[in-house]
Amino acid sequence: QVQLVESGGGLVQAGGSLRLSCAASRTRTFNSYAVGWFRQAPGKQRKFVAGVSWSGDNTYYADSVKGRFTISRDNTKTTVYLQMNSLKPEDTAVYYCAAAHTYSGDYYYTETEDYSYWGQGTQVTVSS
Repeated sequence: QVQLVESGGGLVQAGGSLRLSCAASRTRTFNSYAVGWFRQAPGKQRKFVAGVSWSGDNTYYADSVKGRFTISRDNTKTTVYLQMNSLKPEDTAVYYCAAAHTYSGDYYYTETEDYSYWGQGTQVTVSS
């Protein structure tokens, strides 16, 4: 059972930056998992933010964050990162990372139902 722990959230002013980390444990095969970041604002559905394939070679972003956020991974550290720049108040949400085992190919996934393992979330608040 893969365990995921997010960190790096906090309060930042609009235009600022944060880097979220998603540390995986209880797995020896982290490099076979695609990882995604999702976010959920109060009263709203959880939405896809960014995804990365197991190798790190393939990434995908929601239109709302494209050009501002960057997802990356370090399989030697079993950690995935989300660098968030030019933050806006509408980026305020609880951010979750999730992992999906990839049995073949080098894919990312964008749907919540594609992921089997989830972290507990980290709060990001952007003030105007």
